[in-house]
Amino acid sequence: MRIFNDYYNNQVKLSFSDHPFDQDPKHVWVICRYRSKWLLTKHLERGLEFPGGKVERNESANEAAIREVSEETGGEIESIYYIGQYFVTGRYDQLAKNIYFANIKTIKKHSTYMETAGPVLLDELPDNIRTNELFSFIMKDDVLTYSLQFIKANSLIANPI
Repeated sequence: MRIFNDYYNNQVKLSFSDHPFDQDPKHVWVICRYRSKWLLTKHLERGLEFPGGKVERNESANEAAIREVSEETGGEIESIYYIGQYFVTGRYDQLAKNIYFANIKTIKKHSTYMETAGPVLLDELPDNIRTNELFSFIMKDDVLTYSLQFIKANSLIANPI
């Protein structure tokens, strides 16, 4: 388990074991690859980030991950892997979030992308992501760093980094 502070100085516990913090988390985050590129979305308020969101009523976290990718990017998932979970202790709230990695088979154009401006493809994630104003706070802590290391170490990418 790794423990660190996030962008807002909240404590984060990150683990790549099977649901260490919550068997039924209410939030998901999906790191996506499409044709050797990173598939992100542009959140209308926060900026560039990987798709994710809340698990809806009568929906599993895995189903939520698939739905969020489709709603926010138009991406249709070829393969999806649960890779870990993190737990954030904030000033007023706590939450557990499942982290997934998905290889995307196709991107379909939608008339709306919910609270986002739709898909954004990047060849590479910038080295200065923590200070880059284009990116959401969600992309600016060690959850992303450690998750990318895990994905690479476990050879989950269909088209390697």
